[in-house]
This record gives sequence, C-alpha cells and structure tokens, in this order.
Amino acid sequence: MPEKIKVLKGKAKVTALSLFARESAKESSVKSKLDITIFKKNDSGVPEPSNNIYWSVSHKLDFVGGVVSKKRVGIDIEYIKTSENISSSLFKRVVSPDEQMVLKDYDRNIAFFRTFTAKEAVLKLTGDGIKGLSKIKIKTIIDDKNLIVQYLNEQYLVENFYFKNYLAAVTKDQFKIKWTLI
Repeated sequence: MPEKIKVLKGKAKVTALSLFARESAKESSVKSKLDITIFKKNDSGVPEPSNNIYWSVSHKLDFVGGVVSKKRVGIDIEYIKTSENISSSLFKRVVSPDEQMVLKDYDRNIAFFRTFTAKEAVLKLTGDGIKGLSKIKIKTIIDDKNLIVQYLNEQYLVENFYFKNYLAAVTKDQFKIKWTLI
C-alpha cells in the first residue's frame, strides 16, 4: 500500500483505496490480456462491464485486490481476525448450522472467513451485495483452496488465497486463477 494512501483518514482513504483497487484490476487486465480501461459502476454501485469484460475489486486497510474476466466475477479480501473478535451471533449469522457441518474440519476462524469471503465474492458477482447473505450457502468444500457456493439455485466455484493473515476469495467458473502480490 503506498504511503500516501496509508496516511489518509475517513472517506478520503476509502476513495483512495477504491481507486487503488481499480489499479489492481487494471494490472489483472494486462496480465490476462483482456482490454478494459474504464471502470464504471451503475447507480446501485455495481461494476459495469467494459468491452464485455467484467471486473470486481476489494480493499482493506493494507491490501487491495482486483480481478477481470470474460464472465461475471467477484472478489473479496478479509483480514483473518482472532476468534475472540468474532461474536457467536455474528458467526451464526454468517455460517449456518449446515455450513458448520460442511466446515467441521476447519478452525473456527478459517471456517468463518472462508464462508464470508466466498459468499461476498458471489454476491459481488451477482450484484446483489450483502442483502443476499441469508440466501447463500456453502455446499461443498473441494479442498483447502476451492469450494462450491449455492445462491438462488445456481452454483459457483470459488477459490481462496491465503496471504499475510488475509484471505481472498474469487469466483472462478472454470478459469485458472493466477494470484499475484505486488
């Protein structure tokens, strides 16, 4: 994260992070050889495709992420907090009892953040945002990186990437994801 963004506060910081996340998406477009130069959102704040290329971004205080694709795409990044920072009520709101069974072999923190980031990535892909949280479910854990999420009778493949106490999730359909930290 550039120092000039780190020192900002409030809305100015959020705006700068959002713009920096778009730079990350531009970098993704270059690496993917997908031509996208305009990153506009509609009136609801949902990213609009440019040249039939879809994009999604996420940002936290220390990291931003961006992804582009020929199909709708979503990305989310979260800092993995300790379990003491995740209330029981929040955990239950994000991870249903059925999902807890699917994720039973995982540490509580990893179960929570894998669930939250995967759901958020899919909700960004659909453009529905956090309002769809109660309708989205983790259906299958494929391995430590891949899982299947179901939302409104559709299933989505999501890939996780762990780095520096953060977890990122991106929807991937059948595309190969190449993660790059800059």
